[in-house]
Amino acid sequence: MMFPGAAADRDEAAYAVVGAPLDASATFRPGTRFGPGEVRHVAASFSDYDQHTDLRFTDLAVHDHGDIKPGSDAAEYLDFLSGTLSDYCKEGTTPLVIGGEHTVSVAGLRACDPDVYVCLDAHLDLRESYAGNPLSHATVTHHALAVADEVVVLGGRSGSEDGWQRAEADGRITVVPPESVADWEPAFGARDVYLSVDIDAADPGFAPGTGTPEPFGLSPRTMHRVVRALAPSAVGFDVVEVNDSDDGQAAALGAKLLRAFVFAHAAGT
Repeated sequence: MMFPGAAADRDEAAYAVVGAPLDASATFRPGTRFGPGEVRHVAASFSDYDQHTDLRFTDLAVHDHGDIKPGSDAAEYLDFLSGTLSDYCKEGTTPLVIGGEHTVSVAGLRACDPDVYVCLDAHLDLRESYAGNPLSHATVTHHALAVADEVVVLGGRSGSEDGWQRAEADGRITVVPPESVADWEPAFGARDVYLSVDIDAADPGFAPGTGTPEPFGLSPRTMHRVVRALAPSAVGFDVVEVNDSDDGQAAALGAKLLRAFVFAHAAGT
């Protein structure tokens, strides 16, 4: 199924939706392989028109690449996914990745090579490996530090003791707790941003369909404000960790935030 409204041909695309249904390292509740399909499905109910920007989604040259299905080797998959996203970046097309587990953000970061990585996330994801796996969804921020000069985790409220100590000691890392995100404002100047939305940043009352739900999270309204504020500075975007364990709440939030990113990016560039 094509993302609704993403009918542009590749050679005219300003944005490219790429499904990345990697589901290899779930530590609690699997199902992210269904994320791209769930997000595309629920987006069919949304209006084409956006009142915030006075734009129509179908006018914004969005192309749907389809899903890139993983094999058994996660490292090989991320290399291939990164290559596909890099091709879009070279063509001047902004990639919009739908996961899949959060590990797919590593491919987006490698492809887009941003100055700053901003993630809406409940978890710090600063482990160098988890359960012996250096490409676990719990290692994404650690990998981001190999690419970006600065990392900001918005809504972070869970992590290992070592992770919290690392976040406090490393001047490149900022963790904004949930209660402070509503008042947070980006101040990155002309630097390029890669924006990742782990749907578990939301309080699970709003988005229960995710692998590692964490209470006391963000409201959809706050997430929407952040995405719209960051979109004009962003060179890439993803929404990850949506699964099929609810009635579409997480997918609806993810799809709406993806569309909000496109509208705000198009209006601001």
